[in-house]
Parts: sequence; structure tokens; C-alpha cells
Amino acid sequence: MQIYQEPIHYQNPQLCLKVWQFAAAGDVDSAHQLQWHYHKEIEFILVLDGVHEIHTPSQNYILKPGEVMVLGSSQLHRGVTRKGKYVKYIVLHVDLEPYFDAAMMNYMGYFMEVLKPLDELNDILERNRSLQEEIGAIMQAIHDEVMGKEKGYEIAVSMHIKHLMLALLRHDDRNVLAAHQQVDASVIKPVIQYIDNHLGGKVDMAEVSKIAGMSYVYFSKYFKKKTGVSFTEYVNRKRIATAKRLLVMSDRTVSDIAGSVGLDNMAHFYELFKRFNGCTPKQFRDRMLN
Repeated sequence: MQIYQEPIHYQNPQLCLKVWQFAAAGDVDSAHQLQWHYHKEIEFILVLDGVHEIHTPSQNYILKPGEVMVLGSSQLHRGVTRKGKYVKYIVLHVDLEPYFDAAMMNYMGYFMEVLKPLDELNDILERNRSLQEEIGAIMQAIHDEVMGKEKGYEIAVSMHIKHLMLALLRHDDRNVLAAHQQVDASVIKPVIQYIDNHLGGKVDMAEVSKIAGMSYVYFSKYFKKKTGVSFTEYVNRKRIATAKRLLVMSDRTVSDIAGSVGLDNMAHFYELFKRFNGCTPKQFRDRMLN
């Protein structure tokens, strides 16, 4: 079994989303359905009929008609349709960044997933039926607008996406999103991009401080205050998240993967991996592939 980065082909590049309705009979076991994959877009799933399974590395979700779930950016997952079962569902892939205009910019930090993936909102969705109904109706409306392409549908879709974000914000009673409310997106975003581009080697905090327009000492304190973790801790989280994907994307050795994410000290790599995942790299690979 392999893992791949799924390319999402937007129906309208200006909207930065793809929404589609799927139906599967489950007559045969589909290798594509069982394949682990990820994409940078956030994904929302609404089941219309039947039962649909979504697996992530840490949890299996069983979705029934009317139920909704969300998957954060670049989160490993796979959908499973059991043999002999029928399911119909809507999938919405969306890059939220273009929807943050001047009026929305203050809320961009809520959805940047600096520390937590949006998957953690699924606990809220699971126990809040009215929220699922609200988001399900929004997803259906987005689907109908994109498929119908009536005059002004781009405006309607933009309004629906903002409605979706508002619904999540106002029902977030566990403060999954609020943990990032103080993050200045204009400062943190280029920092995160720099980190992502340099994970395989040295992530120079002095260079990052310059990118943020701050002194080394001030940036260190700023980052910890705004994100809740130290800069080093955040970089290590990103390194391990990348290592997790590589473990199931290829048959490369653990030591090779550790080196490719900038962690040449194997003892340190194992310690970090177990701290963040509760298992060793080999145990994680075996669980994902079997």
C-alpha cells in the first residue's frame, strides 16, 4: 500500500476549491479508496446516504446520513467503502487563504493550524447535531452553486465559505481555534513558509527573526507567546509530521527519513517521534500499512 499527495483541480481557480458528489456501491475493494493520501486543502465531507468510513492515523470515523467531518491541511487519511455497502456523499476541498479579505484578516490566525489540525473540531461536530446540519446545508449550497454556475455564483460561494468559517468559530466551545487568535498572520505566515522550505536542513532562527522583522530575542519570546510553544518545539513538530508521511510513502529506512527531516541524531529522533505519536517509527509504519 502506498501514500500519495493528491492534486486538487479547482473547478474555478479564483474560488480555490473543488466540490463534488460521489456515489460508491462497494462491489469490489478499491485500491484507490484504500490508499492513504493528503493534500494542502482542507476537506469537508457530508454523507447523504449510506455509511462512509474515513480513517486517519489516530482515529476511524463512521459517518451516517447528515453527518459531517473536517480534515485539516496535509492530514493523512483514506476513505473506505465496505463491500456490499452503498454510500453517497459530498466532498469539499478548499484553500481558505484567498477568502481572508481586509474585513476577515483578523481571523486568519484561527484557521492557520499552527499547532492543531482542524481535525480536532470533529469532537465538536460529533456532539453538535445542529452544527452538522448547518455545515451540511452550506456544503450542499456550495455544491449546487458550483454545479449550476448561475450569474453571480462566485459571490454566493464566497459568502457560503465565510458562513462556514463563522459557524465553526461560534460553535468552537473547546477553543480549538481560539488558541491561535493572537497570531498575526502577516508575521507568522512567511515564517512558517521558511520553516517548511528548510525542514531538511538547518532552520536558522536568526534568519527567521529577520523575516519576521524582529530581533532574535524578541522573536523567540513573541513566537512562544503567540503559539504557546517554543520555536524549536514547533520546528520539531513539523519535522516529525513530515517524517510520518515519509514512513508510509516509501520503504526508506528510518535513519534515512530522520536525516531527510533534519534530525540526524537517531536517539533524539526516536524520542521526539514517540513523544508526539505515542509509538516508535516502526510501530507507526506497521500500523499504517497493515
